[in-house]
Amino acid sequence: MAPATALNAVALHQPDGVLPVAELPGLDQLGEAERETCAQLGIDEVHADDSLSAFELAAQAAQRALAEAGLAADDMGALILIDSRAPETLMSSAVTRLQALLGAQRAVTFSVGGLGCVSLTPALLAARGLLAADPDLEHVLVAHGSKPPTPQRYRHPVTVSGDGGAAAVISRSGPVRILDIVQETNGDYWDLFHVDYRDRPTDRWREECGDLPAYSFKLAVETRNRLRALYQRLLDRNRLGPQDIDCHLSHNLSLGAFRFTEESLGIKISTTCFDNLRQYGHLGPNDVLLNLCTELERGGLEDGQRAVLLSSSPAAAWSLLLVEIGDGAAPHYL
Repeated sequence: MAPATALNAVALHQPDGVLPVAELPGLDQLGEAERETCAQLGIDEVHADDSLSAFELAAQAAQRALAEAGLAADDMGALILIDSRAPETLMSSAVTRLQALLGAQRAVTFSVGGLGCVSLTPALLAARGLLAADPDLEHVLVAHGSKPPTPQRYRHPVTVSGDGGAAAVISRSGPVRILDIVQETNGDYWDLFHVDYRDRPTDRWREECGDLPAYSFKLAVETRNRLRALYQRLLDRNRLGPQDIDCHLSHNLSLGAFRFTEESLGIKISTTCFDNLRQYGHLGPNDVLLNLCTELERGGLEDGQRAVLLSSSPAAAWSLLLVEIGDGAAPHYL
């Protein structure tokens, strides 16, 4: 088992602008069944600002995380950016742009991604590996800006996406210890959701599901089985039982997805997730960090308690993160 690492500080950035789901762009162009599905997701509004790019959202969250941790950018031994689903330019490097903006000149710098909502997991795995491999490396900064790749924020039949940035300083110790991480993928669904963009203006970009029955039935069954197996594996290898987990936090897709996860695993998803779903919609890999921070702010997790953070993606990918609160340090979250 790899040595435990920790979330030293977590910061979030949400745009001020609020967009009610009833006023989503393109909603009036959908069929009645699609509009009805969107209305039943459990999302009332999202935060949105078309003037902010995914990079700018990530950068603002990264600056907040450094300030919250009381560290300078030059203290970072590594900088990992979770890639945007739709980069602003091709053949350029968003992560070294962030490195220059922050002034993290000493940091080993690279990006990860490709797993949609689960892309936080490879970033944390890489951070844990770097800290374990290099005793001189003390802190890793992970950041992501979440923004839908198309003008239509509704992804039928899955969710509604908002805008937001999140960043975390990963260290060897901190107020939220990362005890274990498990992840699996299945490449059979690599293009289940896609955006054809070549030779098309951005206002004509549409995210499409190549096979709705495969998503709604085949992938749903596999997701249930994968989550069950991963959850049991996570508990077994940490010598824990379901009674040892005090809180379950999910990524935010829909009320139906929450109920599906609860029934699949025999657990209860924290009400924090339902509240954040209603107010922020889906924020990709940032969902579980948002939910964890909100849970801590509300006092829902105390020292010594454990939480499991669950994420899945129609990519298809699945991950579970086991954390424990408290290491004797003062908590840092924003």
